[in-house]
Amino acid sequence: MREVESADPSEAATFAACLATILELPLDALPQPPVGEEVAGWRVSRWLGGMGLGLVGVADAPAFNWPGPWIGLIRVAGSQERRAVVMYGVPSGVAFDPTGTAPEADWALEEGYVVAATDIALARPAPSAAPVTTGRIESIWVAPRAGAPSQPLDAARALAGRGLDGDRHVTGDGTFPSGLPGSALTLIEAEVCASFAPPLEAAEHRRNVVTSGIDLNALVGHEFDVGDVRCRGMRLCEPCTVVDRYATRPVLRALVHRGGLRADILEDGVIRVGDAIRALDA
Repeated sequence: MREVESADPSEAATFAACLATILELPLDALPQPPVGEEVAGWRVSRWLGGMGLGLVGVADAPAFNWPGPWIGLIRVAGSQERRAVVMYGVPSGVAFDPTGTAPEADWALEEGYVVAATDIALARPAPSAAPVTTGRIESIWVAPRAGAPSQPLDAARALAGRGLDGDRHVTGDGTFPSGLPGSALTLIEAEVCASFAPPLEAAEHRRNVVTSGIDLNALVGHEFDVGDVRCRGMRLCEPCTVVDRYATRPVLRALVHRGGLRADILEDGVIRVGDAIRALDA
């Protein structure tokens, strides 16, 4: 996302800033509804339709989660005014406030909107090319259950369709369900961790494998070897309020599209620190 700030804290101005942020467009590219016109009304909807997009209202915004950006309308306790923020993740949290501040401690999410494709078959992104570089395992981490400290390992047994032996993804004791596509193995780049000051620790990111030298995002949809273990990249491991809760500082926004990879383990084997990571169809 390319953030668009708003000096005007009104609902209409912040909604437009959030929409421009999600679309990565300058604010003046959006239609300017007259004062009093509904922020998500016909004018904005018809304009979005020209790009094959639309706004979908959320029935229960406080309970809604989405693995990408969406617009939330919040009201601070004691205020008569609402403003829009960009929500993100499963579960969702505030990733960006166009007023340049974080929402106050006592606020309520009242409405939500998702920017969606009107014809999803036409909007699906083209598959990425597999990375041609060879990466390396820098560290391996497992935690027996949600909230338990991550433990470093020199080597771990990878169990096909399940996860790393001893980890909560295998036992079903994690925050999210086990046994589903993309739930067996999580990876994050050491380069991303090092971009934080101080660097992001395993207790904060909660990923299983820290890698270096390979673009994990480009492994989505591709099979790859971790040492001698065959895996398949399933989807990005996008951030959410869970990782924000474990971290010692706000990290949700900084990890958008940089949170690593969720992968399936296709065959049993052992992975070790120092093992090479290679895409099979590079």
